[in-house]
Amino acid sequence: MLNQIKGLHHVTSMAADARQNNDFFTHKLGLRRVKKTVNFDAPDVYHLYYADEFGTPGSVMTYFPFPNIGQGRPGVGEVGTTVFSVPEGTLGYWEKRFAEEGVAGLAREERFGERRLTFSGPDGDGFALVEDKDDGRAPWLKGGVPGDEAIRGFHSVSLRLRDGGATEELLKFMGYDEIDRAGNVRRLAVRDGNGADVVDIETLPGTPFADLGAGSVHHVAFAVEDRARQLEVRKALMDTGYQVTPVIDRDYFWAIYFRTPGGVLFEVSTNEPGFDRDEDTAHLGEALKLPVQHAHLRSYLEQHLQPLED
Repeated sequence: MLNQIKGLHHVTSMAADARQNNDFFTHKLGLRRVKKTVNFDAPDVYHLYYADEFGTPGSVMTYFPFPNIGQGRPGVGEVGTTVFSVPEGTLGYWEKRFAEEGVAGLAREERFGERRLTFSGPDGDGFALVEDKDDGRAPWLKGGVPGDEAIRGFHSVSLRLRDGGATEELLKFMGYDEIDRAGNVRRLAVRDGNGADVVDIETLPGTPFADLGAGSVHHVAFAVEDRARQLEVRKALMDTGYQVTPVIDRDYFWAIYFRTPGGVLFEVSTNEPGFDRDEDTAHLGEALKLPVQHAHLRSYLEQHLQPLED
């Protein structure tokens, strides 16, 4: 069993409109936009990162807003719900805030003894807030949400799978332990993690596979401290039979990717070098940052990318 993985690093999804997406995460959720860059493979598409003050691994939600992308269809083989952690006793604040902001899909529920507020993103994305009295992570304090109520980072992701058995075994190999189960949901967590420690597996036999589109999660990334530990994870996965990509430099972290038995795309990302490698912490997310291979496109992109309202 591996011990290098310390929880979630980031979750990357797809959206239909960059400005709407930016408004939802920075104004409605009160997160900080920590990077405004472009898709490595499609530089005419933004890659937007939202997180805490520093872009701490375990707090980073990222988006590819593809103009005119079709709507995703929920199903199995995907991340169904991305869950954020908030302080105990704050769901009432968030329910009122979301209702006033016109956020859809509001519903209270309880899972594994935790109080949750589910809600939808602008493209039907599946989200929830969970109260966690033990989460000591520091929030972003300049997003219009009081510090006592603000999001601390990720709590978990919930995978929807036809058969969760093989993916559960994979997560256990990656260092996760089953800590609870209820009905068709099994909960796994990594010990001594970064706060974004939990993965739920929801087994839904007979459910159609998801169609990726706006509102769908593209991949979920797990955090390792550095490149040396990442290479250890890569070798172990390949020795087990997984087809893992070479290490890819994503400017703010190094990444490897592989497909899980249930169909979800997993990434393992380094905590280094971080989002302050090309911007001061005080100004994260303000300027358009381009990968070196796309630097020559700056004039074109600045004219054609949708302006974002800050």
